[in-house]
Amino acid sequence: MCEPTPRTKAKDLVKVQAEAGAELECCGLLPQSSQDGSRAGREKKKTVSFSSSLSEKKISSAAGCIHSMVEGSELKKIRPNSRVYQRYYLLDAGLQALFWEPSKKESDKARIFLDSIREVRTGRNTETFRTSGVYEQISEDCAFSIIYGEMYDSLDLVANSAEVANIWVTGLRYLMQYGRHALDMLANSQDSLRLRWLEQLFSSAADLNKQEVIEEGIPLQSAVKLVQSVNPGVSSGKVEHRFKEIQRLREKMCTLALHSESGLKDHAENEKPSERKEQVSRQEFVEVFHDFCTRPEIYFLLVQFSSNKEYLDAKDLMRFIEAEQGVAQVSEETCLKLIQTHEPSEEGRQLGHLSLDGFTSYLTSSECHLFDREHDTICQDMTQPLSHYYINSSHNTYLIEDQFQGPSDISGYIRALKMGCRCVEVDVWDGPDGEPVVCTGHSLSRPLVLRSVLEAIGRFAFVASEYPLILCIENHCSVQQQKVLLKHLTRILGERLYKDLPEEEALYLPSPDSLRHRILLKGKKLGPVSGGEDGEASEEDEGAEMSQRIKALNAGGTEKDVVQKSVSLASVPQSNMTHPSPKRFQLLRELSDLVTLCHSVCFKDFKTSTKTQKPWELCSFHESLALHLAGDSPGDFVNHNKHFLSRVYPNPMRIDSSNMNPQDLWKCGCQIVSMNFQTAGLMMDLNTAWFRQNGSCGYVLRPAIMRQKVSYFSADTKDTVPGVSPQLLHVKVISGQNLPKPKGSGAKGDVVDPYVYVEIHGIPADCTERRTRTVMQNGDNPIFDESFEFQINLPELAMVRFVVLDDDFIGDEFIGQYTIPLECLQPGYRHVPLQSLTGEDLPHAKLFVHVALTNRRGGGKPYKRGLSVRKTRRGREYTALRDLGVRTVDEVFKMAAPLLREATDLRGNMQNSVAVFRELCGVSAVANLMQCVLALGSRASGPEGNPLLLFDLRDNYPTLEPQGPLPDVLRRVVSTYETMVNASKAVMEFADAIYEKILHIQTMAMEFHEKLQSLAMKEGLKGSKVSRALESFSWNITILKGQADLLKHAKAEVEENMKQVHDAALTGNLGKQGVGLRRVRSQTGRGLDDSPSA
Repeated sequence: MCEPTPRTKAKDLVKVQAEAGAELECCGLLPQSSQDGSRAGREKKKTVSFSSSLSEKKISSAAGCIHSMVEGSELKKIRPNSRVYQRYYLLDAGLQALFWEPSKKESDKARIFLDSIREVRTGRNTETFRTSGVYEQISEDCAFSIIYGEMYDSLDLVANSAEVANIWVTGLRYLMQYGRHALDMLANSQDSLRLRWLEQLFSSAADLNKQEVIEEGIPLQSAVKLVQSVNPGVSSGKVEHRFKEIQRLREKMCTLALHSESGLKDHAENEKPSERKEQVSRQEFVEVFHDFCTRPEIYFLLVQFSSNKEYLDAKDLMRFIEAEQGVAQVSEETCLKLIQTHEPSEEGRQLGHLSLDGFTSYLTSSECHLFDREHDTICQDMTQPLSHYYINSSHNTYLIEDQFQGPSDISGYIRALKMGCRCVEVDVWDGPDGEPVVCTGHSLSRPLVLRSVLEAIGRFAFVASEYPLILCIENHCSVQQQKVLLKHLTRILGERLYKDLPEEEALYLPSPDSLRHRILLKGKKLGPVSGGEDGEASEEDEGAEMSQRIKALNAGGTEKDVVQKSVSLASVPQSNMTHPSPKRFQLLRELSDLVTLCHSVCFKDFKTSTKTQKPWELCSFHESLALHLAGDSPGDFVNHNKHFLSRVYPNPMRIDSSNMNPQDLWKCGCQIVSMNFQTAGLMMDLNTAWFRQNGSCGYVLRPAIMRQKVSYFSADTKDTVPGVSPQLLHVKVISGQNLPKPKGSGAKGDVVDPYVYVEIHGIPADCTERRTRTVMQNGDNPIFDESFEFQINLPELAMVRFVVLDDDFIGDEFIGQYTIPLECLQPGYRHVPLQSLTGEDLPHAKLFVHVALTNRRGGGKPYKRGLSVRKTRRGREYTALRDLGVRTVDEVFKMAAPLLREATDLRGNMQNSVAVFRELCGVSAVANLMQCVLALGSRASGPEGNPLLLFDLRDNYPTLEPQGPLPDVLRRVVSTYETMVNASKAVMEFADAIYEKILHIQTMAMEFHEKLQSLAMKEGLKGSKVSRALESFSWNITILKGQADLLKHAKAEVEENMKQVHDAALTGNLGKQGVGLRRVRSQTGRGLDDSPSA
């Protein structure tokens, strides 16, 4: 087969495109056509393509970037006056200067020489961008700036896509790095580590197939398998189709070339393409491998940390892991081990180089999973009272479909217990032959033999978790069959049944840790009766309402009608229905005695519960009642749940086994929210993800503000939470991989048009969602490159959910999802494994994202009304304490006012100075101080490459010292750094004393807590004024505790910041030689070699 030279290919390709409309890059340096604003894209005429599957060239080398820059791109220039100019920017063919057109300037002024460029900065991170009136309209991912000249002027540009911005940033940095040697470096890069590895791969396949002449190629199926060995998510059909397309196009191009040469027309007869169709040449293999196994977004990331090499060495990888991934104290030895694990080429492993394919392997491995592996084991305090935990709970566990006529099966218990469920339901009724059965008494579901159910529970109770299992017994049996129930419970569950009575004066339940491997029975209990006789108790019958309402609304209907009417039944207001009054039944005394810590009682109101309810008494709430209480008395509901367990079960009219939103009840502190485990969907996604965060043990510690004895928290808040510092979550959705066609969808063939929703679930103030654009006809590797920012007001209760949908005119279809608690997010560049609608992992389907969590910068948006915020003339916000109207108590709280102002100023000054230093370093608000210092190192170098700034690392607070005369911009950096260090020193010097004084005032105030109501009445307060005084007291205590904690966190933040500066100076060779050259252990990240601890 004819093998034309690269130059001939480039010329002939234009002819072939005009004729065939296809696009094929034969030499790796052809320009991208485009929707991105390149000249090639603007001038391209409409053509008819033989195939839509041949992709645009994927950039994976500096050569590709530079060639694209020579072709040019349309970019928007941002001016300080907020004006925007659209210009066409090009790199001259000699790689000496950047110029643009049209321009009113003379040609020699409408250009920037590359040797004058000081820095190429990504994002909207210059003064021009920040002060621009169009700042909010500019995508962070499409913006970049060229800093040049003696005065550090900036050319601020916005590309039409993040990929075009990446091409320019990568190409310019490469040219800055290698200068006049760039052409030689580009020539040498054609013989890259990756190319040599692919040739070895190809040769090995030829040897395996006993090909005597390697030029003949390898079998098509062997080539397909080689591609799939690197990208197992791509289908063999797609790869095979691509090979055949390239062969057809190459044969057509070669035929055209031969016909154009005089006297060689007959030569075409010597080539019989049909003989080669099942063989793949080396060049064809490399091209198709490049198409399916190259991820440009990872290439652009690699070159950011590789000093513009085509690979990462151990130091580069160490810098990436520490600065971007947030992992502490990474050694070069550890990085070399990672290279040995992930680098596919023998040559790369020997040299200690991580190529693009090795870096891709690392980023898709478990080390770069979004979920923090520390949460795979028990990582929370398990010694607090049982009421301080959320408990994973199942509703009607024996049902595996709907509630009315669906089948029952023991597998329901086994599945729930294996998933870490710690509360299961057993509805027991009289059965035939004297054997109790388990079923919903008012449904058509088949009953299960009780003995079999208890045996399954006994066998699997502690397979997934050692912490206590709550067995909810809904007893409908006669006394005779209760005796059989008692016998089965004591025989099958034996010593694991917890029978110890609680102490009468106990204020709280025991802890999960003290109840390990114990089973707690929840049910009705008889009061103390002389002689220990049986007695009457009110019957629990959660299915009775379903039965009554079905009979009322379905008189004469069929079973199918019953299920179909479930939706209409659920919508009937509770007030319009008559609720059945509880029946009385005879309860066996011995069975009653087995109920010790979970005694079922009826709920009357919060006032009654506060006065009479014991910690071991548990109320079960109908979903509708619970939501009503959450809406009308959110604060009372939270306070109730500080001492008592609350169980919420679904509306009985959820006949289809649909689920309520557990977040609606968790935000009120309800511990046991019973879910229909058999029904997949959003609500079960939230439940399953939530209970993963503590080793999937079935227990998750509730937020601190819900556990403190006195605290102010309203479950329906739409504002910031007093005493809790809001966090900013930054999420960049970069790309997707191997997104499958939605099941059952065939309207568009195999075409997928994906887009991504990022959802936040939590308290009402946090619930929101954002979506990316749709990427048309690309499920293999769609590039989204979109960034979102979310303010999280109660981080401890927040979850993040990624949902991928297929854009369709008829209705968008579900592709996959992944849900994760905010506490489990790992920062940096992470892959998100997608799951199906039923919760199974989708093979090889992932999202690639960047995640960062930062403090909300002081000063930000003003708080909304209701949070009692006072502002000084400078605009700083001070959260104010409230007056109770009780003179003695108010005097104590007034002592704290100046301390709170001082604490706020200490934190605010430190955090603001960090933010200003970050801006001057030219990095985004997401960046940490390690990234700031590393970015500073790239720009603070003199003409000969000598550093203009160095850190003296001998002190706990590294000093930044000029190494000669500095330009104004670097003098400002030094001044701002000194301000930051001084503000940090102030925090460390004064924080402890202020912290102790605030806590002392809090302790003094708490002495009034028990007698506050009587003090208020003595002051003449009555009715609602007393309630407001009590509420204000809780508010003030919460503020004092919260501000003290924030001050403590600020001190830890300072320590971490200084450690990051120290380590970054060492990593970036910015430390003065021989001074303080010792790496410091960071506290916020876990080392790669650290094993998760329970």
